[in-house]
This record gives sequence, C-alpha cells and structure tokens, in this order.
Amino acid sequence: MLSLRKPSAESMRRFLTEQAVLDFSYSAVGATATTPPPGYVVDRTRIKLGEGEAVFHSAKAALQRWEQFRLGWVEAWSTDTPIKSGEVVAVMGWAIGMWWLNSARIVYVVDESGPISKFGFAYGTLPGHVESGEERFLIEWNRADDSVWYDILAFSRPNHVLIWLGYPMVRRAQRQFGRDSAASMLRAVCSSD
Repeated sequence: MLSLRKPSAESMRRFLTEQAVLDFSYSAVGATATTPPPGYVVDRTRIKLGEGEAVFHSAKAALQRWEQFRLGWVEAWSTDTPIKSGEVVAVMGWAIGMWWLNSARIVYVVDESGPISKFGFAYGTLPGHVESGEERFLIEWNRADDSVWYDILAFSRPNHVLIWLGYPMVRRAQRQFGRDSAASMLRAVCSSD
C-alpha cells in the first residue's frame, strides 16, 4: 500500500486484518533456517554487539521491542507485536516521497540455549508486501569467546511493478536497511549498559 501520508494506526489495523488471512507470497517458507532458494537475491548483515550474557539479554529484549526497525525511514507496527509464529506485522518505509506499507507474518522463532545461545525470528512476506521473500533476525551468544552477534539473513525479489522499475534504488535501500538495523541494535544494547 502506497501513501503520501504516514498511515494512521486505524488504516494499519485494517491493512493487517486483511493481510492476516492471506497466504505467504512465496513458496520457500522457512528457508532462512536452512538455505535460501535459487532465484532470489540474498542479503546478509552481521555485527558484533559486544560480549557477555548481559549483552545477549539486552539484545534479545531489543529484538522483542522491534528496535531493529527504529530507523526513522523504516518502522515496524505495532512494536508490541509478540515474537510468536503466526503473528502479523506491518513494516512502513519512507522512500521517494511516499510511505510504503508492507505486511509480513512471523514464520518461526529461534530460542536456543547451549554453547551458542540464540534468539530471533524470521518473517515472510504476505501479498501486501512490495517484495517477496523472507528475513531472519538473530542474536547469537558464543559462550566459547563470550561474543554476542546480531545477524540478518534475507532472500527477496520484487513483488510490485514499481520495485521492478526502481530496482537499483531498491537494492541500495536493502543494503542501507542492513547497516541501519545493525546500528540501531548496537545503540539499543549500548544504551542499556
């Protein structure tokens, strides 16, 4: 959904209600847990957030608050959407003077303890998304060296005619999202010290 004005809470609620009953817009649902499928562009961003259990728990809490989308030009709605399989979220992006409202459903959640503890989730696009594909957001704590990492893995391809037409700009925005999301998570972790 495109708009010259930022969508209201009511319009986003209606949009998500309509989208929630629809199927994913791609067939490789869950592929970010294994291997992204052929025919998609794959993006990966990985950044070290710090070290130790406190950083891991802080990053986990930030992910649960959808901090990775607090970018100014991209927002998740609603930020109180629980990280739970089946939940639907809207992602708004501001580009070329318009708001782009997109829908996605959480495909799976990762919550593992062990030598490498992990927390995160993947969401997949619904028909109301300008892209088609899946994106995984993951926090990892490697107890062997105490390092904590934020990792994004995504595969996508255009799902809207305007995205096809402006694809070079879209690719720049996707790479910028990875960098900005990593910086947002780093800020969230540093501010909780």
